[in-house]
Amino acid sequence: MKFEICSALDEISATQWNALVVDNNPFLRHEFLVALERHACAAPKYGWHPRHLLARDDNDRLIAAAPAYIKENSYGEFVFDHAWADAYQRNGLRYYPKLVSSIPYTPATGQRVLIAPDRAGEREWIVAQFSQLADQLAVNDQLSSTHWLFISEPEVSAFERAGLVRRIGVQFHWYNRGYENFDQFLAQLTSKRRKNIRRERKAVTDQKIKLRVLHGDEVTEAEWRLFTRFYNKTFEERYSLPTLNFGFFSEIGNTLPKQVILVLAYDGDECVAGALMYRSDNTLYGRHWGCERDYHSLHFEACYYQGIEYCIRHGLQRFEPGAQGEHKIWRGFLPTLTYSMHRIYHPGFDEAIKEFLQREEPAILDYKQSLEQNSPYRAASCGGSA
Repeated sequence: MKFEICSALDEISATQWNALVVDNNPFLRHEFLVALERHACAAPKYGWHPRHLLARDDNDRLIAAAPAYIKENSYGEFVFDHAWADAYQRNGLRYYPKLVSSIPYTPATGQRVLIAPDRAGEREWIVAQFSQLADQLAVNDQLSSTHWLFISEPEVSAFERAGLVRRIGVQFHWYNRGYENFDQFLAQLTSKRRKNIRRERKAVTDQKIKLRVLHGDEVTEAEWRLFTRFYNKTFEERYSLPTLNFGFFSEIGNTLPKQVILVLAYDGDECVAGALMYRSDNTLYGRHWGCERDYHSLHFEACYYQGIEYCIRHGLQRFEPGAQGEHKIWRGFLPTLTYSMHRIYHPGFDEAIKEFLQREEPAILDYKQSLEQNSPYRAASCGGSA
């Protein structure tokens, strides 16, 4: 087996890369990742330097890969380590650059070490080799640390045995319990939550807002330009940096035609809002939202209820609507653990951060348990949690 590092994903065969992706995860597909690079979204100007980790067999077939980047900041990662960076700075040390395996701007759980199906039995060994490859890159480029973010649960133990330390977080996910329609889902909720959702949906109808759900190949160039404007407005209102752009949105609409979903909202003939989602074979992912002006409950309808209806209609098993947001519980989403793995190379900070994570994990578990006491599902229902 030969290991290497690649600085541009378009140098790698899309067919070979995609053959490693489980569940047709849109964010791990070659088309999505290469569009981020091609349109300068995951690019040095935003602090992302691609350094994808690869393994090939003796026939030069790609048998394992990991999307990875040298980072000059922590923007767009959603596993917050700013306090770690501040501590380094206070001690006259550099936390940046660091190595991160993640999907830029995308807090979605998935594989981080992609492995060919016929080599899946070697997962633990391959993860260990990739961890060593990351260590070597860190030494060569004088990086402070390596981070594997939002990894799939089966990868956790392999990374732990490779010597990395675990960090957990909480997101809010919706689970499909075989619902045939939205009303059947509502029937599993408590009366209070059921009434609240119906009231919010009615508010959108009373404002005479109409919604269209489009797949990527149904979205026109003009509609992508509109959505880009909505997306930019959202970031500007939050005093944040809009790193995606029209070229990126338009390209993935064409290259992932059935995995990109755009919900557009209309006030009369005017398109006033949009919500962008993606789907794998089993999961829907909510990502971005933007609106021209305020409408009562439109965000909940476009970003959550339309997504739940899409999952029911298409038989998807889970809906990840994005990071944070305890208000999602009231709308049928349940607290779910997420995982990341970390290696800190400075001995003193390595020990300090390990101690911090040992204290943090019980607090996160207590937080999740407290949230579960507010489940929107009736006690006898099968709402469940993960």
